[in-house]
Amino acid sequence: MKINKIIGLTLLLGSGLSMTSCGDFFDQYPKDALTPATYWKTEKDAESAVTACYNQWVDYSQGSSIVFFEDIMSDIAYNYTRTKSYAYVATGTPTAAHAVQYYKYVTIQRCNLFLQNINKVSFSNESYKNDLISQVRTIRAWNYFRLCWWYGGVPLMTTTPNTSEEAQLPRNSESEVKKFVLDELNAAIPNLSDKPSQKGRIAKGTALAILMRANLYWGNYTDAREAARKIVNLNQYELDPDFLGMFNIAGQNSKEIIYAYQHTANTFAFTDAIRIFNNQDGGWASWVPTANLVDMFEMKNGLMPGEAGSGYDAAHPYANRDPRLKNTVVYPGEDWIGYDGKKRVINTVDKTINGAKNYDYYMVADNASKTGLIFAKYAAPISQYSAALNNDNLCPIFFRYAEVLLTIAECDVELNDNLAEALNLVDQLRTRGGMTPVDRNKYNTQSKIRTLVRRERTLELAGEGFRRQDIIRWKDDSGKLVANSVMNGPLYRMIGTIDYNQTDPDKRFVQTLPTAANAADRLIENRAFQDYQRYLPIPQADMDKNPKLTQTPGYE
Repeated sequence: MKINKIIGLTLLLGSGLSMTSCGDFFDQYPKDALTPATYWKTEKDAESAVTACYNQWVDYSQGSSIVFFEDIMSDIAYNYTRTKSYAYVATGTPTAAHAVQYYKYVTIQRCNLFLQNINKVSFSNESYKNDLISQVRTIRAWNYFRLCWWYGGVPLMTTTPNTSEEAQLPRNSESEVKKFVLDELNAAIPNLSDKPSQKGRIAKGTALAILMRANLYWGNYTDAREAARKIVNLNQYELDPDFLGMFNIAGQNSKEIIYAYQHTANTFAFTDAIRIFNNQDGGWASWVPTANLVDMFEMKNGLMPGEAGSGYDAAHPYANRDPRLKNTVVYPGEDWIGYDGKKRVINTVDKTINGAKNYDYYMVADNASKTGLIFAKYAAPISQYSAALNNDNLCPIFFRYAEVLLTIAECDVELNDNLAEALNLVDQLRTRGGMTPVDRNKYNTQSKIRTLVRRERTLELAGEGFRRQDIIRWKDDSGKLVANSVMNGPLYRMIGTIDYNQTDPDKRFVQTLPTAANAADRLIENRAFQDYQRYLPIPQADMDKNPKLTQTPGYE
């Protein structure tokens, strides 16, 4: 996608229909502005209108940074500053006043306006026209999928309102919105190109990935697996042997990437790289992994840390672990090249180093990682980013091939057929990261394989915005949402010191073993979850604009 074209059309396709103010509907067009009567004439007009629909299409409020933010609402990530209100969800205290800002119809209305006017334009190639229409329908379906996932039933608008009163609609049922999303995707996919015309455009693979994810989240396992297999059969994607490389700017042509949202420095820059890094590197540590995530990784021998014979040493919790841990978390004791180009040992646990203030210590500043960790994905080398970490051509990945394989594996388990395939697919991900294959003698029942596949999904996709969605759709053996068991209780950090005489980076961190006496030092925050928090509250400002809109149950 040509990022420099995602400008203009703001009156025709943007602010005039954003419903940010009732008065917007009565504003008159300036004399020099585009209007529906003067605009919809040529193929170029239509192409520009499609480009406008792509502006922040993945999320109008947070943009492509949602892939980083959303794990904050789960057990595997944390945010200290309450950025964008995600942390309120994690603590079980979201309200209409402190709500995540997902309730947006701007992109939907841009798509509606395009679909209403596209037939005014004559095309020399009808299949090209149908491709553009299908791209826009896919964008609209994605936005309704997310609205429905986070809020349940929402107002279903497929035409642009002419007045503020027309925009004031009650919620449609959740089942009605689900049907609309799936019907739109199934109608759009056949008319999409097999490959995108340019980077950032939607083709079959992306639309199938949305269809796959929607069906998986909504428990339609047969349909989710069918969509995933269709992605495999496109023969366009494969696992990248360089796992961390695909998350770097230099790895953006990886064959594992199905869709990445495009950014270009100085023109349409990614501005949130500063949120990845810790204080000493000039970062804000806005989304950081937790010790809960570390605890999910096996030992190198395939046993969990708490299992007999695992070899786990609580004093050195990072030693002899699944090699993929290092590809997921940057932890104390590791070697690191900082923003200044100098090599140092990561030390987030000692208040001072050689008597000097430690600017990475977890309590040194608001923007120091309170867990003592940062995510490894997108992080190294820090030299790939702009000096201020806010003007970069980083393109966050929204869909990649690993998710496809994990979806097939999960569907195999839930449908209780082809369990051998599920294990084989998991092995592809494990061995790609240098881990041993699954022990078939240990994982030999549907229930045990379900536990394995869920854990492998969490580890593979950690820091990419999947975990909250998973724990509010998965149920445990008693039929309760998994979020009840993982989101209720205290969130702790590891405390200890760095042994600079130790040459093995995985053994440099020496943990102070948890006791009741040091619980206060380890405590980050207390968290809670109740079943009604499966859905999010609609922000109060949006409730005020629409008197016909009812608040999400539990938040009234």
